[in-house]
Amino acid sequence: MQLWVFTAFLSFVVGACSGLKVVVPSHTVHGTRGQALYLPVHYGFHTPASDIQIIWLFERHHMMPQYLLGSVNKSVVPDLEYQHKFTMMPPNASLLINPLQFTDEGNYIVKVNIQGNGTLSASQKIQVTVDDPVTKPVVWIQPSSGAVEYVGNMTLTCLAEGGTRPVYQWLKNGRPVHISSTNSFSPQNNILHIAPVTKEDIGNYSCLVKNHVSQMESDIITPTIYYGPYGLRVNSDKGLKVGAVFTVDIGEAILFDCSADSYPPNTYSWIQRTDNATYLIKQGPRLEVASEKVAQKTTDYVCYAYNNVTGRQDETGFTVIITSVGLEKLAQKGKSLPPLASITGISLFLIISMCFLLLWKKYQPHKGQKQNTEKHEHFQAMKMLWMTSEYMNLLLFPMLLVFPGCPVGLFQPLMVPQDKTCTIRFMKLFTTSLPNSKTI
Repeated sequence: MQLWVFTAFLSFVVGACSGLKVVVPSHTVHGTRGQALYLPVHYGFHTPASDIQIIWLFERHHMMPQYLLGSVNKSVVPDLEYQHKFTMMPPNASLLINPLQFTDEGNYIVKVNIQGNGTLSASQKIQVTVDDPVTKPVVWIQPSSGAVEYVGNMTLTCLAEGGTRPVYQWLKNGRPVHISSTNSFSPQNNILHIAPVTKEDIGNYSCLVKNHVSQMESDIITPTIYYGPYGLRVNSDKGLKVGAVFTVDIGEAILFDCSADSYPPNTYSWIQRTDNATYLIKQGPRLEVASEKVAQKTTDYVCYAYNNVTGRQDETGFTVIITSVGLEKLAQKGKSLPPLASITGISLFLIISMCFLLLWKKYQPHKGQKQNTEKHEHFQAMKMLWMTSEYMNLLLFPMLLVFPGCPVGLFQPLMVPQDKTCTIRFMKLFTTSLPNSKTI
């Protein structure tokens, strides 16, 4: 028997594949302990065959191949030691292993012989691995109370109690964590060491454990890192801000908000500087300033932020200017409207008067006057109307130049907004033509 097994193995090594082909979907198959494992095999040939022989051998590391079972045509001849573990249904050459144990890990060799005009042989090898599924890993952090940025270090440890040949991978916000100047890993990759911690290390960490037959991910854990303050700034709900200067109209109450990126949240203090003196006026992130109660037109303030865990602090200063620019603009706007309305009314009255004058001249009852005299009077009336319209154009054009803003409506065709400026279209408001002088 041993000589026959050795001859079959030697045939696998040498191989005579002329006219016969044996195919396996994969040369490596991973199985789970305690479950069934199916090793599919396909073969084909193009010559007449009287007999088909299939042989399965099992090979462990550094050991001679061991006979498992074989068949000739549809007759199966198993090894009595494994007759209840391995199953084959010829002419199908596939093998079923049930149940799978750690001792079944190794190389499985299938050899097919075809007897016809001659003997054709072909074989394939399949590597089988056996594993237990991994269990859900658990992650913990040291120190659990957190670490201060640029001062403290942090260690994350991952452990999966079940499973064989586990492979550990660290994830931050769902993406793999790589080695860097601050990140390092243990030889098995189950420990992540961060030294020193920074604000950028804040995130959702998890540990992914996997092997050939399973994978499990731990619950998300977020380390506590103390940092800041960063980006201290002051904003307001009203007023005009230019750099660090806020312009506020008289009578307005303005609310200032001081904020900075920090953990834990900062404590804020508001300081007022007047007459070379400094006063602490309020605690907290917000300060309300009533402009009518401020004695000076220009006042300097400072917002001071302090993180009592990191021990870091920051401050930013700003200036508040109390002005009545807004009220003056409204007054100027109100005063500019009546003259413009007056000019428009006068111009309309003059034009209507000229029209009535022309009509009266045309239909007056004196018929005995000469035709030349009528034409001359008509020319004089038209001349007066033309001079009136030119005067109105010259009068209204400067009014439009000094009119504040870019009005919309009646004078829109005269003014074209361009960014923050207005372009005046030089055009006449009234047009009147004179009759040809040769007709007089």
